[in-house]
Amino acid sequence: MPMIESHGSAIARVLVLGGTTEASQLAAALAAAQIDAIFSYAGRTDSPLAQPLPTRVGGFGGVEGLCTWLAQQRITHVVDATHPFAAQMSCNAVAACATTGTPLLALERPAWQAQPGDRWQLVLDMVGAARALPEAPARIFLAIGRQHVAPFLDSTNHWFLLRLVDACVALPAQRGHIVLARGPFNEAADTALLRAHRITHVVAKNSGGSGAEAKLRAARALGLRVILIQRPSIPPRPSVSHVDAVLRWLAGAHDDAAANAERGV
Repeated sequence: MPMIESHGSAIARVLVLGGTTEASQLAAALAAAQIDAIFSYAGRTDSPLAQPLPTRVGGFGGVEGLCTWLAQQRITHVVDATHPFAAQMSCNAVAACATTGTPLLALERPAWQAQPGDRWQLVLDMVGAARALPEAPARIFLAIGRQHVAPFLDSTNHWFLLRLVDACVALPAQRGHIVLARGPFNEAADTALLRAHRITHVVAKNSGGSGAEAKLRAARALGLRVILIQRPSIPPRPSVSHVDAVLRWLAGAHDDAAANAERGV
């Protein structure tokens, strides 16, 4: 792990836009390196994981609000480690960092790639996922989070298995079952879960990462059809896939700042 001296340096404060396992790993690494950083949650769950950094919860008020907040908090670097489907926050971060001249780096999971035995159907969005479901009643593992459940319930007659962090969705018993759990998950447990509920189809976002991939491996083992929602478009930005790469980026920024200070720049 790169060593980063932060005391008295130009790397004053790092904003981590979090919500993923990788964001939590980054928070631990920044805390261990004694880098001054703030961790931000969108506020989508009632019980977010505690972080070893000062933490804020909630939105910023769009691009303008984020610009103001970055200036007020003297943020010098932003790391976008949000969920790959948190497109609005990522777009706002790109715009706000461009406006304020704040360096931005995305800590982004690689998307999942189909493997031999997978029965994937790729769709562009939630509407496409609902339309891809069969007309005849089926038993669906709806692994898309809580925000988009209602349209599936309203527009189809299927039975749904939901796995959520919080008990925040009302689901009539005749329409399905809710499991409360927080990842990471494993293939054996997910295979048993899909078997127990006689699941015929899986609907998921292509989130990437290892913590949620177990359901896809379970579907592959059981020969189930997977309707996979592709990632939304986000403006170009520098990105890495590992925490160590973020630390190297920050270390490089520190070295540049120190050299500039020695030259009186």
